[in-house]
Amino acid sequence: MSAGDAVAGRVNAAVDAWLRWLPTWQPGTHRGRARMCRRCTGSPVLAAAGIEADVPHQVAHALTSRMQRIIDRAVEDYIERELPVLHAELTGEQLWNHGGFEPGAGLDPEYDGLDLDPEAEDGQPFLFTMVELAEQSRPEPPLPRPPLRPEEKRQLLSEIELSDHFADDAGRRICFALAEHRPRIRAAVQRFVEPQIQALLDELTRGLEPPR
Repeated sequence: MSAGDAVAGRVNAAVDAWLRWLPTWQPGTHRGRARMCRRCTGSPVLAAAGIEADVPHQVAHALTSRMQRIIDRAVEDYIERELPVLHAELTGEQLWNHGGFEPGAGLDPEYDGLDLDPEAEDGQPFLFTMVELAEQSRPEPPLPRPPLRPEEKRQLLSEIELSDHFADDAGRRICFALAEHRPRIRAAVQRFVEPQIQALLDELTRGLEPPR
């Protein structure tokens, strides 16, 4: 199987998973964001999928997160296979800093990268938040890692540049593969998302109408 076929297969599987999830989405299942989502804002993935800016954020985020996981996996495989110094550095960093509670670990794609804690209401403070739990469970800072030799630093910088180029190329290939699924993505949004949004707008309109 060629690299292009592998990417197309992974994108197809991810779109299938998103389409299975989409009928379960409801406007009330997730709160609005107080901050801009850096993953979704201006995303070429959403442009390739044909998802418009007025589509609810969690619907779009669930798709971009699945595509990002494909890119991340491809980059990780490439680094492990082709970039030994960068791979050793990343592996060592993980081992060195391992430990502590990670509230975002293992989340489904539609929640990956989103804020873990809801917005606090006035006069209703939380006993604790997920972010606070993560901070409290972090182990003591480790001792500094051994410094790299000058030639290792040069090699590391070169390999980081190569990994960045590979990630950009993987993103482009995924966008091309995703564009093939644009008709069924748009059809699913029209079937499962737009009627719910229209119902909310109709209810809001009725609430604004003056009493007769």
